[in-house]
Amino acid sequence: MVSRSFAIVGAGFSGAVVARQMAEAGHTATVYDTRPHVAGNCFTARDETDVMVHVYGPHIFHTQHQHVWDYINRFGEMMPYRHTVRAMVGDTMYRMPMNLTLINDFFGTQFTPEEAEAFVTSKADATITNPVSFEDQALRFVGRELYEAFFAGYTKKQWGVDPTELPASILARLPLRFTADDSYFNHPFQAIPRNGYTPIVQAILDHPNITVHLNTRFNKSQSGSFDHVVWTGPIDAYFNFEHGRLGYRTLDFVKEVHDGDFQGCPVLNYCDVEVPYTRITEHKHFAPWETHEQTVTYREYSRLCEENDTPYYPIRLVEEKDQLLNYVQRARDERNVTFLGRLGTYRYLDMDVTIHEALQAASGMLSAMADGSDIPSFFTDPIGVA
Repeated sequence: MVSRSFAIVGAGFSGAVVARQMAEAGHTATVYDTRPHVAGNCFTARDETDVMVHVYGPHIFHTQHQHVWDYINRFGEMMPYRHTVRAMVGDTMYRMPMNLTLINDFFGTQFTPEEAEAFVTSKADATITNPVSFEDQALRFVGRELYEAFFAGYTKKQWGVDPTELPASILARLPLRFTADDSYFNHPFQAIPRNGYTPIVQAILDHPNITVHLNTRFNKSQSGSFDHVVWTGPIDAYFNFEHGRLGYRTLDFVKEVHDGDFQGCPVLNYCDVEVPYTRITEHKHFAPWETHEQTVTYREYSRLCEENDTPYYPIRLVEEKDQLLNYVQRARDERNVTFLGRLGTYRYLDMDVTIHEALQAASGMLSAMADGSDIPSFFTDPIGVA
């Protein structure tokens, strides 16, 4: 098989995994990233307290895919980690996600699981048969009291719009349990790297067929120097924002250092709309196998992403979906370009899905090259359209 050359735009998990797969198959990969580090928003680093800080917010690795679990374990030591979240409503702290303990604490009851399920069912609005908005879904899901206490204010702060303007799908994936289980995720594999995510991405990129250029912007005029481009940056940026900028929410972090322990848990949500921040994360709790005299917290403030901000969450309201359809059509018309990852497909992706899709994309490209075919240009469907 003739060796091909690949330009990989973005040194996060998507770009790193594709680069590694191409390199191991005998091809060359040149990776470009505008930041001074690899790992994208998964970047971790120890600060002056020696706490491992998730610089762009917490990242918990969880997956149901054995092959993804095996893959990440090739490149670093994954430590078992059970993620828990707490929520403040007024002056009271509750255990999230919504479970038997929360229901009993909130309503002052002592329900059994069966009684709690019947009680929440009685609170739910059964007249909403086809929920369209986030609020519809929540009212149908848990009823007004729980919705207003735990979802309404937090959601308005997180997304910057009223919950009636958000699609029901945002809430559909949140768990509701009638047991005391307060594990935030239920995947069989849950972990955080012992030494953070950055060394894992560095290890993935550590191959003689891979060259990495940091603090470097890839220019489309360079595409002709490569057989194929894998673009994991914003899809609208690739087309020079021809159809306008897609909407994202970004986060501002206010870092604080304290002695001892600040809140006793990794994540504490603040549900009341009067509290300006959405949550406080305490980073030493993401590495419970370590001991530290000091602690690092981030207060998170959500706002609309502007031109020079780091994009976090795609808004995906009607206007953005219409814009995205235009960009998807442009992407499908491109040749020798694959759009991949969270920004390249304008979706919120967990890390395991990012790795899974990158492995799929690489497999598709390698299969095409083995048959002597042209490399397919578009592997992922960002919005479920045919």
